[in-house]
Formats: sequence, C-alpha cells, structure tokens
Amino acid sequence: MYRYVSPSSESITAVSRQAWCQLFGGMVRGRREAIGRSVEETARLAGMESSEWAAIEAGYVPADPARLRSMAAALEVRFDQMAMLVYLCQEAWEA
Repeated sequence: MYRYVSPSSESITAVSRQAWCQLFGGMVRGRREAIGRSVEETARLAGMESSEWAAIEAGYVPADPARLRSMAAALEVRFDQMAMLVYLCQEAWEA
C-alpha cells in the first residue's frame, strides 16, 4: 500500500525560490544572448567577475540595487526594466 506524504511548507518554499531564481537567471541570459555578448564581456561591462555573472545566470539573484543597475547598463536595458524583472521574480528574495 502506498501512503501519500504531503510536502512541508518549507520544501515548497525552497522549490518556489529555486524556480524564481532560475527564471531570473534565464531572463538575464536571454537578454545577454539577444545583444550578442559573451559572459566575460557582459561581466566586465557590469564591473563583475565572469564567475559572478555566470552564477546569476545559473540562478543566484543579487539584491544590491547598485549591482542591478550595473547589470542593466551591461544588458543595455533601462533600470526600470531591470526593476520590473526584479518585481516579477520577487519570490527569489523571500526567505
């Protein structure tokens, strides 16, 4: 006989957070690719290490507004557009 075990709210929250982080990273990667830049070039323009940029595309979400501004500039988008992306993916900041 099989028994259903309901997932805990903590595990649901963790999965939700991971999904939002990956969405953010995917959108950042998509924009970078759309403008034809490498990770290295985009990271340099944003004043970041390539490894930090790669981590963002993999799902790490920076919460520092200054970092988000430099990313917006490197991606050739207005900061309000980056802010909208942050708003859409706000679950990534929830603990």
